[in-house]
Amino acid sequence: MLIQSQLRHILSDTESHHVERTTSTDNMDKFCQAICAFSNDVSGSSKNGYLIIGAYNNGKLSGLKVDDKLLLQIANIRTDGNILPQPIMTVEKFSFDDGDVLVAEVQPSEFPPVRYRGRVWVRVGPRKSMATEAEVKILTERRLSNVHTFDAMPCLGTTIDDLDVKLIKKEFLPKAVAEEVLAEDKRSIEEQLASLGFYDLRYDCPTNGAIVLFGTNPERYLPGSYVQYVRFKGNDRAGDIVNEYKFSGNLCVVLPRIDTFIETSISQKRPIPVSVLREETFSKYPYWATRELLMNSIMHRDHEANGAVQFYEYDDRIEVQNPGGLYGKVTPENFPNVSDYRNPFIAEAMKVLGYVNRFSRGVYRVQKELEENGNGKAIFDFSLVTAFRVVENVSKRYFEEGFSVNIAQEKEETTQKLPRNYPETTQKKEDKNQRKAKETSKKHPRNIQETSKKRPRNIQEKILQAIKNNPSITRKELEIQLGYSHGSIKYHIQVMSNAGVIKHEGSTKSGKWIIL
Repeated sequence: MLIQSQLRHILSDTESHHVERTTSTDNMDKFCQAICAFSNDVSGSSKNGYLIIGAYNNGKLSGLKVDDKLLLQIANIRTDGNILPQPIMTVEKFSFDDGDVLVAEVQPSEFPPVRYRGRVWVRVGPRKSMATEAEVKILTERRLSNVHTFDAMPCLGTTIDDLDVKLIKKEFLPKAVAEEVLAEDKRSIEEQLASLGFYDLRYDCPTNGAIVLFGTNPERYLPGSYVQYVRFKGNDRAGDIVNEYKFSGNLCVVLPRIDTFIETSISQKRPIPVSVLREETFSKYPYWATRELLMNSIMHRDHEANGAVQFYEYDDRIEVQNPGGLYGKVTPENFPNVSDYRNPFIAEAMKVLGYVNRFSRGVYRVQKELEENGNGKAIFDFSLVTAFRVVENVSKRYFEEGFSVNIAQEKEETTQKLPRNYPETTQKKEDKNQRKAKETSKKHPRNIQETSKKRPRNIQEKILQAIKNNPSITRKELEIQLGYSHGSIKYHIQVMSNAGVIKHEGSTKSGKWIIL
């Protein structure tokens, strides 16, 4: 912003080619042409241009009195749609003893050529004129060289106060910058973020990527910056909505919440017996694969679109859809072997935070994990053009009853490993015990009946009995006491908790179980 002493110097510098003086107050065409010419900056000086109303060419003032009407007329040039792209300019009134001047300060555009009513105006030396074909080409090439991805562009209208600076310093910078480098860095937070591509010093504002990653309210400036989760009953959107949730806020806050949600609510696990001696744990949707698909969707989405990332769960599948189709060099034919990034700065930040990789290996690992878990390969839908969708089918293994291997064979293999006299010895013991039990039952039939009633019939009854005996028992102690695997104990406790049979209060180590 100019001060009066600077303006005096500009008025007196009659040799400057970045100043246009005029005494006219009603020649709007002339004013617009000058602003258009300064915006194009065909010489490439990167200096601001000044339209000064109320001064002669020799720098002397005309004695003009600038009123609010004139101020409003000149200010409206920026937004009336006649100059496109919209010029970056400020309008200010200065008062001197010998009269007022109105100054329109114009910044060179990063996206030339700028046109006034379809015509490109340029300033070459002291004159302005319509651009030649060669000059238009120069400006076009300059625009192409200045083009940034959306996440690198300044989010105009924002300030450093629109970012959660404490979060940046605590969660992001220590992971993005080496500890010793960060300790020696005495620059301002604006300069530190600028070095990482998240602050535009020229416009003194955060970038779009910074607002998405660290903004206090990203949706204020980018309305579609959230993830929408919906659980439908059935296999299509016609079913009732069982559950829905909106993950809103900056990615630094949202990504850990999404991570936890997938692990605890989506990737439901249960142990499946594969033999009489062994069990394996399968997930409804494997945690890492599901997480990777959703994180990639968030990373590659088009933030210029107002739509959210859709994370929809049905009875038989999960669908993830993001605004923005395949980007850049990526085509349906070369996917996923070729990578290109719509949001490279956001992608790099998500990699730093540990939520994605940038080496095109994620899709291959996803497909492998899905197949091993019984989900089958993920289906990538490229037909939507302006959107990208991936489908993950529910695991078939998750719903199996178990014993998927030849049990007889395993029994035989187990027997072969035992001592020769094991079957005989065991049989003798069993016969002896059976005889004893029969004799006892004859003598004390009531006791036997009562004992059988009290004896837990399955793992859940055993867990309940153990909790009754010791409400402070831990899951680890349950595993040791009952002789079941970690997966089995975890699964049955979850089932019992969901059914409202038991609940746990307090911390994992010092809390207690309550039977409802």
